[in-house]
Amino acid sequence: MSVARIRSWKVWAAVSAAVVGLTLPAVAATPAAATTHAYDDTYYENAVGKTGTALKSALHTIISDQDKISYDAVWNALKNLDQDPNNSSNVVLLYSGVSRSKNLNGGAVGDWNREHTWAQSHGNFGTSAGPGTDLHHLRACDVRVNSTRGNKDFDNGGSPVSGAPGSYTDSNSFEPRDADKGDVARMILYMAVRYEGGDGWPNLEANESTSNGSVPYHGKLSVLKQWNEQDPPSAFEERRNDLVYATYQGNRNPFIDHPEWVEAIW
Repeated sequence: MSVARIRSWKVWAAVSAAVVGLTLPAVAATPAAATTHAYDDTYYENAVGKTGTALKSALHTIISDQDKISYDAVWNALKNLDQDPNNSSNVVLLYSGVSRSKNLNGGAVGDWNREHTWAQSHGNFGTSAGPGTDLHHLRACDVRVNSTRGNKDFDNGGSPVSGAPGSYTDSNSFEPRDADKGDVARMILYMAVRYEGGDGWPNLEANESTSNGSVPYHGKLSVLKQWNEQDPPSAFEERRNDLVYATYQGNRNPFIDHPEWVEAIW
């Protein structure tokens, strides 16, 4: 069929649907294509080729082999991990993309602090070594933006967040800017695989709720899956993943290496 005929058919289909009151089917997001990674034959050897609960279990075993650091040590780690690629004196802040001096870490207005992407209260694990200090979900964030996010679940919608253009919030959810959506999704889902309740910490799971409070769940899973597709891993994420693995914890976020594993599990 010629290009002109294809275009004509599309116009006819749209007009016909409108005339008879039909709704044309929405275009579904294309799942992330299967990828290969340098660690597939070594680090991920026991996970490659699996799906569903078998894949989740295999990844949990792999990434649970992890070194832990103190909460105080997180400050210096974030100065390295979240370093601005265009200014080595600064860090790039989550939710806003602002580049800020590494030295402005603390609790005052204008400072950046340690954002727990998986909120501490969702399981009450605090800041003890373990989920409370896991660098795969801790990011540098503006103090006021961090406070606005609080312990809210993640979902689309709300009012603009002051200091974080492109981010939105309402009474029970937070939507990060587009450039951070995939990062957030992969951090949350890493936590849901890493912490399964077998090492003295709660069994963390992603669900469909946006009112999880203090239970060890984080939502909203369907939206997180969409964000993983919408915002693939960036060079910033990949560098960060490599550094956490090589310098600090000795484990990786598998969803940065293989974003298609999100759909394979959930």
